[in-house]
Amino acid sequence: GLLAVVGKTTRQGNQLAVDHVNAEGGIKSMGGAKLALVPGDHQYKPEVARAETERLMREGCHVLIGAFDSGNINAMIQVIKQSSKPIPFVIDIGSADQLTQQGVKYVFRVFTTNSTMGRRGIEYLMELFKSSGNPCKRAVMFQVSDLFGQVGRERTMEWHKKLNAPFEVAEIITYPAGTQDLSTEVAKAKASKPDLILAITRPNDAILLIQEAYKQRVDVKAIVGPGNPGFYQPTFMRALGKLSEHTMANAPWWNPKSPLGQKVAADYEKRFGDPFTTESAWSYQGVRVIADILERAGTVDPDKFVEAARKTNIKDHVVSGGPIQFDETGDNVGASSSMVQIRDLRPKVIFPRDVAEVQPVYPIPNLWERG
Repeated sequence: GLLAVVGKTTRQGNQLAVDHVNAEGGIKSMGGAKLALVPGDHQYKPEVARAETERLMREGCHVLIGAFDSGNINAMIQVIKQSSKPIPFVIDIGSADQLTQQGVKYVFRVFTTNSTMGRRGIEYLMELFKSSGNPCKRAVMFQVSDLFGQVGRERTMEWHKKLNAPFEVAEIITYPAGTQDLSTEVAKAKASKPDLILAITRPNDAILLIQEAYKQRVDVKAIVGPGNPGFYQPTFMRALGKLSEHTMANAPWWNPKSPLGQKVAADYEKRFGDPFTTESAWSYQGVRVIADILERAGTVDPDKFVEAARKTNIKDHVVSGGPIQFDETGDNVGASSSMVQIRDLRPKVIFPRDVAEVQPVYPIPNLWERG
């Protein structure tokens, strides 16, 4: 479906973790039981997500993992909620806050929430502006009109207000998921004369946005995804080349200063030939969390899994943030995000400072002067 590229990436991350766990001896408390990854594809359609969840449960899967898109994850949760024989669901990637606020005890989220991403995105922008002494004053926000985009916009604007950010959001421009043309939307944004573009996009529309901004010579100091999977995908850099350079994205990332993260990233890139990014890192970590819980539970019994999950405390992991621990709703209290900037066609961490790989380039060079 619309998210086929990220679906491939997340499956690769899941599979690498499965292979690592099995190579290390499997689940030792269960006699060395091996993990097996059984694929499902929601095709970016909630009705398909429901059917696939029902199929996987019917076929005897013990734990669900996935599924990148919050709307489809919500459809999966409803199946678990209504089942007489529910199984645990570990959300490796999926950010809408309400996913874990439905009272379903079998649902745990490793990933960062939209609320946390909204806060961190505004904080990193404020730090960027303060350190440069050259703040942006007027922003336009682009927002894809699915559940992810809607919640991302709400949380970003909530923290924009709470933190008293030093720039106004003059206009919010929405567009449908799967759009093939953003020329009208970009023209509208240009007419607003912003010096900052904020964008909550999917990968394909992120490419369209930059192409149109280039064609229409939109003059801004920065192009930033405050919580955006579009601006760091390998397809984004491949499609745009130099036009992708210096774009920034706040995202739950991997920790480039972690020895474990460095090792897993190298393994991933050697095996699949793609950069290690949000999708591959958090899908990898999601499987690792499941293995950790199963080791403690010693069984695939769903209620024992839940009991063991409540005791999770993983300090050595590959993703951004602190120790992985679940609160009473099933959210990971240690989950956070990083700000990355495309440099030499690769995403590099610029915030937080303690894990930064490079210093930010800001203001960015004009798109139409990239050569």
